[in-house]
Amino acid sequence: MVAAQSRNGFTLIEVLIAVLLVGLSITALVMASNSFTMANSMGADLSTAEFLVEQIRELTTLMAVVDPETTIATFGPEEPSLASYDDVDDFDNVTFSPPIDASRTAMANFTGFSQQVVVQNVNASDFEDVEADHSTPFVRITVTVRQNGALITTASWLRARY
Repeated sequence: MVAAQSRNGFTLIEVLIAVLLVGLSITALVMASNSFTMANSMGADLSTAEFLVEQIRELTTLMAVVDPETTIATFGPEEPSLASYDDVDDFDNVTFSPPIDASRTAMANFTGFSQQVVVQNVNASDFEDVEADHSTPFVRITVTVRQNGALITTASWLRARY
């Protein structure tokens, strides 16, 4: 008769398989954590960019589309000072870096970001069709926000001359 042999431990193969499984689990957790961190960072950048778009929208909301005092038919600022911008078309082809808030104050804590504003007249029956400056009562304001030169978001809205 053969005596029953007792087993008091793991074989080398079992230990290697256990180490491999634990290693794969740790690697998967580290990769998932890294992916979540990157997604969270991108979400924070997009949220900041949307905030910067809203600052321009809030600043221009109650402004006339064309100069209310002189009704000068030129797009772009009549004077180079941001404080003198008194109508929406003054913001045409202007880039703010660092970006500005709704009170026209530069936001130094957003130095990597920039706001580019474009104002275009659009066709009254097709808002995608760009027309000559001051040729229609509708303008499209487009704000593009970049971070360190990389595009984060672009938003557009329409205004009517009133």
